[in-house]
Amino acid sequence: MRPRHVRVTRYVTPLREGGSMPAVVEADDQGLYVLKFRGAGQGPRVLVAEWIVGQLARTLGFDVPEIVFADLDPLLARTEGDPEIQDLIRASGGLNLAMDYLPGAANFDPLAWTPDPALAARIAWFDAFTSNVDRTARNPNLMLWHDRLYLIDHGAALYFHHGWDGDTGRAEAAFPLIRDHVLLPCAGDIAAADAALAAQLDDDTLRAIVAQVPDDWLEAPDAFADAATQRAAYAEYLIRRLRHRDAFVEEIMRARA
Repeated sequence: MRPRHVRVTRYVTPLREGGSMPAVVEADDQGLYVLKFRGAGQGPRVLVAEWIVGQLARTLGFDVPEIVFADLDPLLARTEGDPEIQDLIRASGGLNLAMDYLPGAANFDPLAWTPDPALAARIAWFDAFTSNVDRTARNPNLMLWHDRLYLIDHGAALYFHHGWDGDTGRAEAAFPLIRDHVLLPCAGDIAAADAALAAQLDDDTLRAIVAQVPDDWLEAPDAFADAATQRAAYAEYLIRRLRHRDAFVEEIMRARA
């Protein structure tokens, strides 16, 4: 679970999708990564969601590109001709998040490829658990690579934490937006998915994932005394949501019906 650290050495090309403007970059291990910038869009909270939800997905056995912590030198902005990209790099100096680039991967198309019903049910459960609003037919955030379905781009998950005051009461809420989930029409047994996935998570696992979130990403001007307090609130939210998951599980079943 301990993340690798890499240093960005070259900005390769922008991925002009959504508002965060991620980019393909090269790192000092000669690997290519999709970099999420801390200075983009909604700030470091997107990186927090990417880390927590990505590691939860990996823990539950989903295919997810490797997630690494990436140091970015703002001086790299000098090599870019686009002023918008220059500003983004300068605003994102320090620790960012990146995911392994999957060369040749294809965007998931529900009309061209149908996943296993059990897998579809597990992904729907997972996205309801993490309040992921961005797994729709318009933007599935799923990729096919070597005949396997990869979950990508979880920056829009845990959406409750934007302007968050630490209240974990929303952890017990349902997730009505699951009705728009791209895999819901082909999802299999939701109850079986719930039993299988919930059994793989416990309080210690959730706390360990949250514990890895860097202090730099928890410096939001919200009602938290320090990074440790904020981490504790994230962990409590996830623990509480897992214990009170009946609400979102029943919502998935209603939406599928």
